[in-house]
Amino acid sequence: MKKQSSQYDKIFKENIEAVIPSIMQNLLDITAVSLEELPDDVQHTKERKPDVLKKVIDNQGNIFILQIEFQVANDGDMVHRMLDYKGMLIRKYQLPTYQYVIFLGKGKAKMVAELQNIDLKFKYNLLAINSVDYKIFLNSNQPEEIVLAILANFEKESPENALKQIVARLEETTDGDLALRRYFKQLRILAQLRKLEQKLKDIVMDSIAKYIDEEKDVAYLVALDKSKETFIANLLSQTDFGLEKIATLSNATVDFVKKVKQKLSADK
Repeated sequence: MKKQSSQYDKIFKENIEAVIPSIMQNLLDITAVSLEELPDDVQHTKERKPDVLKKVIDNQGNIFILQIEFQVANDGDMVHRMLDYKGMLIRKYQLPTYQYVIFLGKGKAKMVAELQNIDLKFKYNLLAINSVDYKIFLNSNQPEEIVLAILANFEKESPENALKQIVARLEETTDGDLALRRYFKQLRILAQLRKLEQKLKDIVMDSIAKYIDEEKDVAYLVALDKSKETFIANLLSQTDFGLEKIATLSNATVDFVKKVKQKLSADK
């Protein structure tokens, strides 16, 4: 879980500046006319820095501090963490401070969002990205936003059709194979949160077959699907490569490729 969380954190760190305006507009209902990045070292002794910390001027002229945290799992201590942040942010900036926790996981966000004590009443805003229509992200022209569609609500659309749309939009909005592979990799990691890894692998394999030109592309596909047999089966069905070439690309013997081919024929 710790390794997975670091993967998710890496994706959001890579994409955050591109997606933050859309998240503010579509999830938080904030229309910003000015965003100022603030130092995230609110307190040097804190175990974790804020995911997003901005000074915002909105379209009504309001000036405030915005903090956003992304959570892939429910955290029983979140309300105390956010209370710590609130006190430090108000003390440091002396501005109205809005706090949001955006839940990225599957199912409902079950974190406590309110705390009451003697002379204290505290609350932060808790939102779940799986309650947002995936088409909001799908219709973006930025691949960093389109990737988020896999975490959103598919409504009545089947997961397979939604994934096909997401992959197609990434192809439409991404320049170059290298960037496309990067977003496919991000998509694969985020798919784990929705337990859609296998469905996505099949769809991406079908889509990316036309990009197989060089050994480095094949290396990516091997990493994408660790099952050598599945990899070979897709090469057999999606390309006109000969048995020897497929054996070379998949680091397998020709006899092994023949067995996979025979199995495919038997299953038809």
